[in-house]
Amino acid sequence: MKPLQLALGVLAAIGGFVDIGDIVFNTAAGAMFGYQVIWIVVIGALGIIVFSEMCGRVAVVTQRPVFDAVRTRLGYGAALITLIASLAVSLLTCTAEVGGMALVLRLLTGGDYRLLVVAAGIGLLIAVWLLPFDWIERVFGFGGLLLVAFTVGAVALGPDWGQLARGFVPHVATSDHLIWAYFAVGLFSAALMPYEVYFYSSGGVEEGWRAPDDLRMNRITSIAGFSIGALLSITLITVSAELFLPVGIAPDFLGTVGLAAANPLGQIGLLLGLAGILFAVSGAAIDTALSGAYNLAQFLGWPWGKAKRPSEVPRFSLTWMVFIAIALVVAATGVNPIELTEYSVIFGVVAMPATYLPVLLVAGDRDVMGEHANGRLSATLGWTYLVLLTVAALSAVPLMVLTNLGQG
Repeated sequence: MKPLQLALGVLAAIGGFVDIGDIVFNTAAGAMFGYQVIWIVVIGALGIIVFSEMCGRVAVVTQRPVFDAVRTRLGYGAALITLIASLAVSLLTCTAEVGGMALVLRLLTGGDYRLLVVAAGIGLLIAVWLLPFDWIERVFGFGGLLLVAFTVGAVALGPDWGQLARGFVPHVATSDHLIWAYFAVGLFSAALMPYEVYFYSSGGVEEGWRAPDDLRMNRITSIAGFSIGALLSITLITVSAELFLPVGIAPDFLGTVGLAAANPLGQIGLLLGLAGILFAVSGAAIDTALSGAYNLAQFLGWPWGKAKRPSEVPRFSLTWMVFIAIALVVAATGVNPIELTEYSVIFGVVAMPATYLPVLLVAGDRDVMGEHANGRLSATLGWTYLVLLTVAALSAVPLMVLTNLGQG
């Protein structure tokens, strides 16, 4: 067992669960509905654990990442549509994360937003160029764990533990059903964003995972990494329910979210919380840029891999650099990064069934996976979640329009 491999799961989980949009999305849901949305995060967390374990297992056994399976199982035409959708969502999300980095830096330094966008984009390019893959995992994955400041803050606030516990029991909010449904779909979908498994499975191939030694590690990494991400999301809902719901504050700005750590812990809590957000959104930006490059390279059959020298994989390297460069340019126009991420989550869910169906088919294929094919529990959970994702995909855009992005 190699404990540092957990960094891959932690980075994938934090980048998926607590990127800039989800940070504000979770706190907005907590401010509006309190603990009534916690059970949705738990269900989403179980879903991403199920699918990430499958994707990692496929990577270990076949030495092929997720998008390779998508192309093989769906055929060229359907896979091309999935590719275009995944690239668009990854680019939207990467742009939002670069903007989110600039927002955090502005809170920390008071500098000009557009100049900080440029600094954030250049910083990402340098970090991805210079840092080996395993150090990207460690620096940004474990750095994002500074978000535990919000967990400490949540405990310090002395929440009503009985109400919090009841939040884990599935139920529908007693009012504003349409807006609640929008947040329910958003929270559920945000936990299962496809770029998480693209990055995770490609990372497993990059690290040379092999059967049978790394199968157990893949299971541990999936469960531990995404459970940490879910815990941090629940923490944000908790502090929002305690601080913002009673006084009717809508935490639409990142600085308002930072108060969740500052209120009980003071300036140290605020700095730790903002540092955690900075690492989390930076990690998410790297996740999305690399996953976009992974997908394009794997679809077109290019040599790929962050672990390889750029001269060995020039088109792959150029792709992730172009992703970050475009994100920098778009973010510098002043587009709202929080709204942009919400759009990426809502439109991302539309592509989820096409992403996870081939994963289920490959992971359950005994001709490919042999004794490591899906068992009864994995298959049942996988198909159940595919149905839920299909329902979410069909309802996401109508709910977005009808509720004006949850604003009513």
